[in-house]
Amino acid sequence: MSTTTLDRSVDRPDHPDTPILEMEDVGKSYGNVNALRGVSLKVRQGEVTCVLGDNGAGKSTLIKIMAGLHDYTEGVMRLNGIQRNFGSPRVAQASGIATVYQDLALAPLMSVWRNFFLGNELRRGLLRSLDIDTMKRICGEELTKMGIVIPDLERPVGSLSGGQRQCIAIARAIYFGAKVIILDEPTAALGVKQSGVVLKYVVKARDAGLGVVFITHNPHHAFLVGNHFVILKLGRVVLDAHRDELTLDQLTAEMAGGNELAELSHELRGIDPAKVVDPEHPEAELAGPGKPHADHVTSSDKE
Repeated sequence: MSTTTLDRSVDRPDHPDTPILEMEDVGKSYGNVNALRGVSLKVRQGEVTCVLGDNGAGKSTLIKIMAGLHDYTEGVMRLNGIQRNFGSPRVAQASGIATVYQDLALAPLMSVWRNFFLGNELRRGLLRSLDIDTMKRICGEELTKMGIVIPDLERPVGSLSGGQRQCIAIARAIYFGAKVIILDEPTAALGVKQSGVVLKYVVKARDAGLGVVFITHNPHHAFLVGNHFVILKLGRVVLDAHRDELTLDQLTAEMAGGNELAELSHELRGIDPAKVVDPEHPEAELAGPGKPHADHVTSSDKE
């Protein structure tokens, strides 16, 4: 397994000394199964921290710990320098940590403004009726700040593009006081154009002063917006580097497996990628389409 840890013992002067969210040797065990082991991570405001890894690398477990769904069993997690153990997602959210999952937790048949204030509706008067006008105004203003204009806020969220739905979820998190926003594979199910839209919103969240944790398996998307990169593999950190300490090629190679990829290439060196096999005669090799191997004997040859 390729392990790369780049030394950053001296904090950069353009960042505060104390990260807003910090994990130190954090581990999570489910019985005899270690989902995370010795994970250290720092999230600073105004910075995008990209966490990469394949399926089973530990990304989901890491998200659940930061979001308050699960508690860690080893190490320590600090928020603004104070050790924290979130008992529930509501506690984490109240502490300024918002999580935008892949399914976005939006109600597709409900309007844009209702989704924006879902669970946090504004009310007025003695009868505590919904303050619809105020909620619509705030929703429109906050989406405009993110660079998206939806003329009809009564429009069902399900009719919007994937990028627009991501924007609503991000803008909602910012408005309700998030200091750290965790984005769970926001571009995984999107095409190239919509992925670009979402990445633009990731940058806007960073520019709004949030600490952004961008969870992804796509190194190209990560390198477009990331300031800091952490790669997980089998629950461990195998790379921890700032943007100016590596290239896209290095990030991609580490993500693909580093030394393991080189070993695989060595094992496949003798394999002919142009080889074609006749399905009716699996033992017969074809040099290419329409080109039978010299050893192949057809039925006409036998006659």
